[in-house]
Amino acid sequence: MSRRKPAAAARPCDSPPHAEPRAADRSGLDFERAQAAPAGRLRVVAAVVLREGRLLLTQRPAGGPHGLLWEFPGGKVEAGESVAAALRREILEELGVGARPLEILGREAHDYPDGPAVEIVFVRCELDAFDFAPSHAVHAVRWVPPVEVDLAGVLAADRAFLRRLGAPA
Repeated sequence: MSRRKPAAAARPCDSPPHAEPRAADRSGLDFERAQAAPAGRLRVVAAVVLREGRLLLTQRPAGGPHGLLWEFPGGKVEAGESVAAALRREILEELGVGARPLEILGREAHDYPDGPAVEIVFVRCELDAFDFAPSHAVHAVRWVPPVEVDLAGVLAADRAFLRRLGAPA
């Protein structure tokens, strides 16, 4: 898993820290090539978008699984789909804008007590626009500095990664 210092992760998404994005993290996951999820896990992609030091989070709708909790935008990587393709599809479906995956920042495995075992692939990306048209799968959208994220209101699977970005424990 690639580890980044919080200061590097806080760079706005429209100012990449290097000229060429990395297609794979150190453990060999190539985000442009379809690869099977680890046995027994559902692979999920999460878009990490920073703008002016603030992180993009979306809120799940009330009434569904994990209703009204905040999360990184993204979703399930379908069979035969690459992480990059899933990220582009999910952001377009959820927020109505295009996304450009840049690099894998990390991966987290999480087992929900009453749900799936997931592997979340966190991908730094740029968005084509910030004028969102949220779908029914998004209750709200907000930009928040990582140090101000209240982890109690965030999906459990995203918390460890958010701590590495500077969210208080």
